[in-house]
Amino acid sequence: MSSVLVRWGGLAGSVLVAVAAYLGGLGFHRTTLLNPVQVLRGDQGPIVPICWITGLAVLLTAWWYGRGVVPSIRWALITVGLWLVPALPMLPLGSADVYSYACQGYVQHAGGDPYASGVQQFGCPWLDAVSTTWWDSPAPYGPLFLLVAGWAAAAAGGSLAVAIAGLRMIALAGVALAAGGVATLARRLGADPARAVWTVLACPLVLIHLVSGAHNDALMIGLTVAGIAVIAYRRTPAALVAAGALLGMAGAVKATALVVLPFALLMTAGPGPSRRALVRPASLLAGGAVAAIVAASLVTGRGLGWAAGLQGSGKVENWASPPTAVGLAVNAAARIVGVHLNAIPVSRALGVIVLAVLLVVLWLRAWRSGPTPQTAVTGAGLALAATVLCGPVFHPWYATWPLAVLAASPFAESRAFTMWVLIPCTVAATLTLPGGYNWAEATGLPGSLLMTAGLLALAVRAGRRRRTPTRL
Repeated sequence: MSSVLVRWGGLAGSVLVAVAAYLGGLGFHRTTLLNPVQVLRGDQGPIVPICWITGLAVLLTAWWYGRGVVPSIRWALITVGLWLVPALPMLPLGSADVYSYACQGYVQHAGGDPYASGVQQFGCPWLDAVSTTWWDSPAPYGPLFLLVAGWAAAAAGGSLAVAIAGLRMIALAGVALAAGGVATLARRLGADPARAVWTVLACPLVLIHLVSGAHNDALMIGLTVAGIAVIAYRRTPAALVAAGALLGMAGAVKATALVVLPFALLMTAGPGPSRRALVRPASLLAGGAVAAIVAASLVTGRGLGWAAGLQGSGKVENWASPPTAVGLAVNAAARIVGVHLNAIPVSRALGVIVLAVLLVVLWLRAWRSGPTPQTAVTGAGLALAATVLCGPVFHPWYATWPLAVLAASPFAESRAFTMWVLIPCTVAATLTLPGGYNWAEATGLPGSLLMTAGLLALAVRAGRRRRTPTRL
């Protein structure tokens, strides 16, 4: 497939997806999420699913084949820009979260506390567009995002469309940061920068969820990659403080970004470093991160209330999150024998424990390998992947977290990258319909059983590998 066919074929797919957004996207008034049968029986008949399925298939095909033909960073950026244009004026795709962002920004701008309760109490004029799940739930996002969401709400002047446009501008800024950071990282790590930029930005998850859906993950990813890129480019004290501040700001959007900090520290170490040699760079990175988080917390006027808001982010229960899938499978097995229980809190707690162990193991492996900037960045990307897999909730756009970091690392040239990053991103892009319906909700029991069986199979395989003696 030539680069010309990739560019214009992908644009055709983007136009079809935009038509699906126009006819079947999430409108300004909350509606019941329609399943595929209900969509087919709607006013537009089969046109929405036809446009959606065809457009998404074309975009995914162009993304996959484009990795082998992308000629330059400039070409990649122009092509992705063309693909984004059709969806920008359309309704949000795949999720109604952007409406929650708008109302949380309104509450912040109006002087209320989004961390104290939900958006219903403060008279948000756009409440009718917000999922009832978030009416009484505190905001689970960091103080920096509240500030930018408050800016979007203030600039809207009462118009929800303008507020959405402002939030999409913020998302585009995050995508632009990611583009610059990925290109810089790839150059410094000896990877192909054009291919790395294409792999991240041309992924349909970026168009559908980060830009059309205006998810704050775009800003988090952009700041995270920019922070890592600063260290890769320069390791002076000022650069380390700046990098720490960028990573701290990423954490002040979503706290999960902070798992990257220990691996960013390893990028400052030379060959055969001592632990004592890491004390100064660690203090500079940590100082920059803490200063950024504290500053954002003080400017919002909400202090550390955002830390308590993190507890309200696990309301969604479906098999897309492996720990939740295990809990659902245990619940189903218990019902067979007449026992009613809720194993999900336990399985999620075990997921957090597994994550903590994995993060330590990944850091120690990177440390013992040298470390080098290549192994440190790969470790950071794998840490984000572990955070996604072990978290209590999985949404399709979460798959972009490890993608954005690993695409610029040597890991991107491995079969494991294709198997464990590109294929999951492809599957994640197909999980939702334009109007927000999630296939994981429709396939709860079989999905949870299959996910649990897959986890058990992986555990058995890993155990056999450990027992197999190494042949010299």
